[in-house]
Amino acid sequence: MYELTQAGPRSYYLDAPTKIGIYLAEADRAYLIDSGGDRDAGRKARQVLEQNGWTLAGILNTHSNADHIGGNRYLQNQTGCRVYSAGVEAAFTRHPLLEPSFLYGGYPCRELRHKFLLAQDSEVTDFSHESFPQEVEVIPLPGHFFDMVGFRTPDGTVFLADCLSSRATLDKYGVTFIYDVAAYLETLDRVEAMEAPLFVPSHAEATPDIRDLARYNREKVHETAERILTICAEPLPFETILQRLFRHYGRTMNFQQYALVGSTVRSYLSWLKDGGRLEAGFEDNLLLWRRN
Repeated sequence: MYELTQAGPRSYYLDAPTKIGIYLAEADRAYLIDSGGDRDAGRKARQVLEQNGWTLAGILNTHSNADHIGGNRYLQNQTGCRVYSAGVEAAFTRHPLLEPSFLYGGYPCRELRHKFLLAQDSEVTDFSHESFPQEVEVIPLPGHFFDMVGFRTPDGTVFLADCLSSRATLDKYGVTFIYDVAAYLETLDRVEAMEAPLFVPSHAEATPDIRDLARYNREKVHETAERILTICAEPLPFETILQRLFRHYGRTMNFQQYALVGSTVRSYLSWLKDGGRLEAGFEDNLLLWRRN
């Protein structure tokens, strides 16, 4: 765990639950791409940098999910480095209570206020700031989260954040977190058309050919949409739709799964309704969803 793997002449990643990328800008100045899920991840990343004689120049955050920004505060406190982000992601990074609040749809109960959904806050510098490494390309990858981005380093290595899940994850869980289904599908189209010496997704194996995995992720999105449409053959409230989806995929409900999968299912319902495939109406003070 946290083994340093070379991805390109000046690009590396730490193989961890959430991969941490490293771009070596100069002989000893390194930028992290995300910081892992907690203080311990940040500490391990710092140890790797020190073992190689590299100085932390900054952290480039792909997005504000807690497993990507959890090491920010520790590393900022230890080194004074800048953390770079933009848009909604910057707001969530400054105010991380926004993540569990958004997922739950209100103030999150204790079971949702933990490090997997609630990181420590950190100071943020916008990508447009003059100190940002201008040779690194910022690639918009919306869909999984609000303003998620990826990065292409000068040696061509592309860090893809969470825009792709591994086949194993998709086969095991069926539904993975998506905020905006339409934007996510457009991002998959964009990623499938990309070329690079190596692609490094945060939660899948690094590969020089990302096309098959992009297609598989797209297939799973449409499979989930069809399952929801099948469930909604009769008018049903959200809670029943979620329950039946969990039963179909053999998943067990808890607070974290309720928040993550529940938020995703609401996004699917919006996408299907806006596309004319679902209709929604209120009966006896219940919002019911039904296939058109």
